[in-house]
Amino acid sequence: MSSTIERVVLAKPRGFCAGVVMAIQAVENAAQAEEKPLTVYHSIVHNHTVVERLEVQHGVHFVEDLSTLEALPMGGDTIVFSAHGVSPAVRLRARELGLSTIDATCPLVTKVHTEARKYAREGYTILLIGDSARHQEVIGTSGEAPEATIIVGVLGKTGEGLHDPHTVQVPDAHKLVVLTQTTLSVDDTRRTVAILKARFPALIIPPSEDLCYATKNRQDEVRRIAPQVDAFLVLTSTHSSNGMRLLELAADLCPRAYRLDTAADLAGLDLSGVKAVGISSAASTPDDLVQAVVEAFRAQNPALQVSEEGEWEHITFREPKKVGPGEPLPRTQG
Repeated sequence: MSSTIERVVLAKPRGFCAGVVMAIQAVENAAQAEEKPLTVYHSIVHNHTVVERLEVQHGVHFVEDLSTLEALPMGGDTIVFSAHGVSPAVRLRARELGLSTIDATCPLVTKVHTEARKYAREGYTILLIGDSARHQEVIGTSGEAPEATIIVGVLGKTGEGLHDPHTVQVPDAHKLVVLTQTTLSVDDTRRTVAILKARFPALIIPPSEDLCYATKNRQDEVRRIAPQVDAFLVLTSTHSSNGMRLLELAADLCPRAYRLDTAADLAGLDLSGVKAVGISSAASTPDDLVQAVVEAFRAQNPALQVSEEGEWEHITFREPKKVGPGEPLPRTQG
């Protein structure tokens, strides 16, 4: 960092969304209530700092494969499903292992799962738009109806397991529905859906958008602030889909855009000539990490002007309840 920053514009909203708040609180409360160390399937949210704090402060264990728990005594142990959702196969395996479960899936992801089951029952092929076939949300959603689901890469995204929207083939063009990962670029998703609709006129597009409100709101605010600043900083872990989409958008709209995990990353940035900086953060980034960046700038310039632009969200999701291994599994919440 080699420039004296004079002005910082903080985006509102930024940082934790309602789904992330719900999921983290569920883990913290369960960790305090459980007699044994709590286990979470996959990172509860995609942020390294959040995961490390839960490990250190609450003794939480994170696993990517339930088979690692097979050595545990049957019954009495609890596993939390991450905010990204899991497939029915994971739920079944947890039950087979005698685990109690706490489903911290974001209700907006649960909605997409519900749509996948509904359309699969009705005989539709599901075109699931995602940015990676390996993203946990895509894995969980496609797992609801694997034989009926084709994963389509959002415009510009290619890779193993992703079909190109321009060339994807379907078994019946008259029984087709599109669903999406909730954390994609709003613009790229709309373009991808438009391509599919042009190729398959009978394609059903659910009336309520699957892209979550938090993803859209954060992108809208980056879009509004970026033209006002010389550089844009996005605090996000690399495996946060919504955070990386914010970074891509900022890079499209601003002369310079940089990703930071924490304020320590400022030392490696070239901010020469930069006077005004915009800052936003992924829906899984703690806001104290943003404030630490602001304080680093203020340490260089005590007269730093800091403003916040936009509106905070006022949405809450109720915390999920623990379900014993013999109890019926709830399929909706929120």
